[in-house]
Amino acid sequence: MKQRFGSGWTVAALAVALVALAPSLTVLWSLTAPASENWAHLSATVLPTYVWNTLKLMGLVALITAFIGVGTAWLVVSTRFPGQRILNWALVMPLATPGYIVAYVYTDLLSFAGPVQTALRGVTGWGAADYYFPPVRSLPGAAIMLGLVLYPYVYLLARTAFQRQSAALFDAARMLGARPWRAFIRVALPCARPAIAGGLALVLMETISDFGVVDYFAVQTLTTGIFRTWFNLGDALAAAQIAAWLFVFALALVFIEMVSRRGRVANPLSRDMAAQPRTLKGVRGWAALIACSLPVLLGFVVPALVLLRYAILEGDPLFGRRFLDFAWNSLTVAGVAAALTTLLALLLTYGERLHPTRFNRVSIRLATLGYALPGAMIAIGILTLSTDIDRAFGSFANNHLGFSPGLILTGSIAGLVFAYVARFLTAAFNATHSGLEKIHPTLDAAARSLGASPRRVLGAIHVPLLRGALASAALIVFIDVMKELPATLLLRPFNFETLATRTYRLASDERLAEASTAALAIVALGLIPTILLSLSLFRSSARRGLVPVHTEK
Repeated sequence: MKQRFGSGWTVAALAVALVALAPSLTVLWSLTAPASENWAHLSATVLPTYVWNTLKLMGLVALITAFIGVGTAWLVVSTRFPGQRILNWALVMPLATPGYIVAYVYTDLLSFAGPVQTALRGVTGWGAADYYFPPVRSLPGAAIMLGLVLYPYVYLLARTAFQRQSAALFDAARMLGARPWRAFIRVALPCARPAIAGGLALVLMETISDFGVVDYFAVQTLTTGIFRTWFNLGDALAAAQIAAWLFVFALALVFIEMVSRRGRVANPLSRDMAAQPRTLKGVRGWAALIACSLPVLLGFVVPALVLLRYAILEGDPLFGRRFLDFAWNSLTVAGVAAALTTLLALLLTYGERLHPTRFNRVSIRLATLGYALPGAMIAIGILTLSTDIDRAFGSFANNHLGFSPGLILTGSIAGLVFAYVARFLTAAFNATHSGLEKIHPTLDAAARSLGASPRRVLGAIHVPLLRGALASAALIVFIDVMKELPATLLLRPFNFETLATRTYRLASDERLAEASTAALAIVALGLIPTILLSLSLFRSSARRGLVPVHTEK
């Protein structure tokens, strides 16, 4: 009986992995098809530009997020300055703001007719030809917009790594004559390198997945190339072959993330972890306050205030019943996707706990690869797959049943939810797995010794104890779905509008004031789990006694 149950969990894990990987496998299969004329033209003209711009964007975003994330993490952990305790968790808040919303706001603020340049000309009396203002809608501008909202990935992991470092290491460096800055470069940074690399891998995964920012700024990347090939040329095969390049980038980032986790530096906690950090007073204290406040102000506060002002003064002209329909569509697909994804994550997590075989671990790793894959690539895979299934079923029904069913999967809510599950299963699995690891295996053994089956152990013991973790997993997926843009644009049914697509459509038509209502709703919904996540990590560190490292005054 035990073997049959174990086989059942193994089969279930494999089935989930195959279903989650089906879109990616479909995209890779497109590479075996003969190249079309469009593909030959694209590869000879714009494809090198797509690849080169994607690489440049990744490099710039990595530099920006590393500078902001590592710098602010070190300041809040190793020093004390005015406002440090608030900024410790507030620095995560930009994570609640989608990059495309920040891009819309700053384009409106910094354009030639925007308030910043208008005020500059009013104060100086300059004309349009008398000064140079860097263009916002450019590749560097897109990198800055993405950096402002993605740096919290690096900040969170770097902060945790710095908190775990032994103060004795710094005492040793100081005894050898190293100044605080040199001790940071030679001691703290190398020890935190694996965590920083993991955070940068997450940042780059989000960067190659982005569509809203690069499309609005007219930056030609692989993601925008997929949309242009699909919508302008109507060539699904060529779009899938471009998506295969994104798959290569994603696999490279997954490999980097795996290598970074294996390369952790041994760094046991020291007895003197409770030593007080260095207090910054006067100019240094205020400089640290400004340095840590700017990312929060630019990445969250300014966009939120601008959106709030526009929403109050003008807002969505369809605010009312139609707007509630948009919100209901978003809430429905996000709720269904969150529930289904959390259920599958629990299945995978408990299956690995029961039978931690190599086969199960590999299957689960494959099933949770989706977060590293761009939404546009998953959407292309699902479009191709659903179209082939609809054609095959339509042909069968027409030949054997005497009727034509039309399109069943293509352009349906089911395909949209499928994309969300494949994309965000990783986030739900990580949250659920973290919660299950805190439940000691002796509880399982005690229940099994009393005759309880594994299913009963899961329902009677694990699920009640995992309520917090399951709620966190569902909430994370819910908010990610609310913000997801490329997959929604490609897979949504005809005339099916969500808050994200409503914001994108209005802002793309330069109607930011009207888009502000939907954008503000997305930001407000994303802010709740972001704050809860930050406070949870802060309290968890406090309970474990992880206080900032010691440095001399």
